[in-house]
Amino acid sequence: MKGLLKHIGPGFLLAGAAIGVSHLVQATRAGADYGVVLIFAILIACLSKYPFMEFGSRYASATGKNLIDGYRTLGRWYLIAFAVITMSTMFIIQAAVTIVTAGLAEYLFGFGWSNFTWSLFLLGFCILILRIGKYKKLDVLMKVIVSLLTLSTLFSVVIAAFEVDFSAISFNKSPGVWTLSGIGFVIALMSWMPIPIDASVWHSIWIQEKTKQTQQQPSPRETGFDFNLGYVSAALLGILFFLMGLFLMNSSDIPLASGSVAFSAQLIEMYTQTLGEWSRVLIAFIAFVTMFSTTLTVTDAFPRVMSKLFQNKAQSRRETYIYHLFIILIPLAALGILYALKSTFTVLVDFAAGLSFLASPVLAWFNLKLMTRKENPISMTPSYLVFSKICLYFLICFGLGYLIYEFIA
Repeated sequence: MKGLLKHIGPGFLLAGAAIGVSHLVQATRAGADYGVVLIFAILIACLSKYPFMEFGSRYASATGKNLIDGYRTLGRWYLIAFAVITMSTMFIIQAAVTIVTAGLAEYLFGFGWSNFTWSLFLLGFCILILRIGKYKKLDVLMKVIVSLLTLSTLFSVVIAAFEVDFSAISFNKSPGVWTLSGIGFVIALMSWMPIPIDASVWHSIWIQEKTKQTQQQPSPRETGFDFNLGYVSAALLGILFFLMGLFLMNSSDIPLASGSVAFSAQLIEMYTQTLGEWSRVLIAFIAFVTMFSTTLTVTDAFPRVMSKLFQNKAQSRRETYIYHLFIILIPLAALGILYALKSTFTVLVDFAAGLSFLASPVLAWFNLKLMTRKENPISMTPSYLVFSKICLYFLICFGLGYLIYEFIA
């Protein structure tokens, strides 16, 4: 148990990165708009991505390397494909999670600042935490944030359960789930729940950083425990946010807001009306911390990925330099996007979401190929290969369904 606890940390970072718009907005809206039926979509999404996410921790513990190092051994084009996927989305994703966090910060604190001012402040604060505290402080902070977020969300859902009229909750509130727009929503929900598969690379890098901190290579059992703790926490919170929408908004005939911040504010107001004014700060805090955890971990994750992509084994200092360069460059580019492309920002987010979704089966195949190489030791090979292949076929079919939907729509 002491060994397991010593290596806990990267899983919490993974959970912090996962718990964002997909949970706060999409999962909540799923329960509110469509009823109990979409809980199955959340469960299937979490289950189908599990093997390929778990491969990141398995590879890191077995080899001491990250998945980018693994892609490099598969061949140049594997590395290039991953680099293209990452660089095509990282600025937009950074901007998207930051602007939602900024809107919720203004709702919670009410300073009268614009979304851009809040974005500038939040990104500066994240950079300060990461530059001063480095990985060690990020590790500790995310343990606190994810633990508080889980407990406070669970408490809120339990309290709401005592107030709700279960007879008014619909199994399938709207037959619109089977329409073109409904199918599009389900695809978006499942594509981001609980997190895109490229985050498996982030997790493998964070395991390396944790190993440097502890100066001890974790065993597969230790990294597996840490990963499962983080992944299950992210999946559980997806279900809890789904229940929030189901309990408080499913039986309401009030039209739901379309924007992420407006929808979150609507959720806070409904909680306040149901449970009383005391709950306003609690739910606003949950919403803000949900998005701040994503902003903070994303601010760290993308620069680490870029440092690994451009690393030079002969120059260890170069990796640190690249990390420090991109920890400034990516937020600056995100702020530039928010300032200059306000009218087309939604289109950019849709593009990034679509690309991440289509990349899921590709990266899942990369991870599976990496874990089933003949050169690997037997202990490294997963025992659930048949299940992994079934999940891969599902992701491929789901990706084809997304392309068909985009073509028809």
